[in-house]
Amino acid sequence: MFPSVKKLLSSLVLATSVLALAPAQAADLIPLAKEIKPNAKGLPPAFTKPLKVSICFLDMQGTSGEFYSRAKDLALIARRWNMIADFKVMANERQVVDSFKEGKCEAAVMPTLRAREFNLFMGSVDAIGAIPSYQHMRLLLKTLFDPKLEPLTITGPYQVVSIFPVGAQYLHVRDRTWETPKDLANKKASVLDWNVSLSQAMNKMGTQAVAADIGHYTAAFNKGETDMIVAPAVAYWPYELHTGLANNGGIYSTPVMQMTASLIINRDLLQKKTNDLDNRVAAFRSITSQFLDEMLDRLFLTINTAETQIPKKYWMILEPEHERQYQDALRQARIQLTQEGVYDAKMMKVLKKVRCKIEPNAAECTRSDE
Repeated sequence: MFPSVKKLLSSLVLATSVLALAPAQAADLIPLAKEIKPNAKGLPPAFTKPLKVSICFLDMQGTSGEFYSRAKDLALIARRWNMIADFKVMANERQVVDSFKEGKCEAAVMPTLRAREFNLFMGSVDAIGAIPSYQHMRLLLKTLFDPKLEPLTITGPYQVVSIFPVGAQYLHVRDRTWETPKDLANKKASVLDWNVSLSQAMNKMGTQAVAADIGHYTAAFNKGETDMIVAPAVAYWPYELHTGLANNGGIYSTPVMQMTASLIINRDLLQKKTNDLDNRVAAFRSITSQFLDEMLDRLFLTINTAETQIPKKYWMILEPEHERQYQDALRQARIQLTQEGVYDAKMMKVLKKVRCKIEPNAAECTRSDE
């Protein structure tokens, strides 16, 4: 079981949506897919003229990969609107980003943190400590369909047309008595090497970020070379993080950050092929928003399954004062990175509004520093 999960996780962590997390998702989407048709339930009609879109797509297993298989299923739905996906499957995340930048494909799926170089607004969704729960994530995704925000999703020729949740990233510590920022100070924390903003944030919190690729960053924690690791729940079993946690370790139940994937298009390239691009983007957004809750129910169910499979003994509920200190440390790091231009200030305001709508009595809701 675990080798196949490990391959699948590699695809996920490097550039994907949670649709790839489990083969069962395909079957789960079948009933929903039957309802997604042109002119049905308020959805737009199909376009008369077909539009073929080349998509740079990462799957570490190539065209035999599970993620690619799921994407093909979704592409069949898009065909109902005469939008034809031409996947260019690549096994290297950097190749996906570079190929998209070089205009070798008209769209791409990549980690949202990578999307920052194409659109800072949407690329800032995964800011540290910005989305405390999946309830917040659900509300945010609905908020992002506000037409007033769509212009902010466009930078030059690029537009982020959709974001998919992958799951929260949690702080795993070797010693569960480390509950405060002071306890974490000067400790070494394993982080993924492409997650530059997380490295910066961890450093601002007083820890020493140690960046490496997916295999090496987990191995460093398990071998005791680092004191902590920031990782999603799906990494626990395939990368044997219980080895690093051992008997005394623990996992903070409040996420450090969320992980999402973005679908980005090159508007300039697509407008050379069609004069109704905005209508097609609007149709895509309409389809997604119409069935958002149903799709998220299935996605979060898969994520929750991965999280509940971790032994309960490891999950840490911090003392209220320690939780406050931890949240404040995340917040201060986020504010500093926003001031430095790493995160987009307008997105930080959107994220704050989401948090304050769910928790209106939170201390941050009366402050004006974010």
